[in-house]
Amino acid sequence: MIVVVIQDPYQDKISEQVLSTAAEAALEISGISDSPSLSIRITDDIEMQDLNLRFRGVDKSTDVLSFAEDFIDPDLETRYLGDIVISWPQADLGAQDRGHTTAEELQLLVIHGVLHLLGYDHGTESDKKKMWSLQDKVLDSIGITIEVEDS
Repeated sequence: MIVVVIQDPYQDKISEQVLSTAAEAALEISGISDSPSLSIRITDDIEMQDLNLRFRGVDKSTDVLSFAEDFIDPDLETRYLGDIVISWPQADLGAQDRGHTTAEELQLLVIHGVLHLLGYDHGTESDKKKMWSLQDKVLDSIGITIEVEDS
């Protein structure tokens, strides 16, 4: 189960289904077949800055944070991968900078977050190439063609 929570005032700007579809595609392309659960939260820069400071020690907003858990949820009896939090304002800025829609940027960030939950990272050039290649495959699978330089 993918739970999507979109904070006001962003609720009317994108559907939960668009974000869920991106997450499901990332899981499928990554070869995950056990239908794990995860959550996606779309929020503002204030909450994102607070989370970034508390969990990463960085006192500024960022576009996406992933909080990997990977345990069996006793209520759902499925694997729970973790939480993805995305800043709408940062996604909007990223979209403007890269020349595509905010919806496309949000889908990219969901995919990016799911890949982090699955253990992918971009700390080295080799890891980055693997992660970006997988991101591109997932984006292609949902019909999005955008250039990703850094996420």
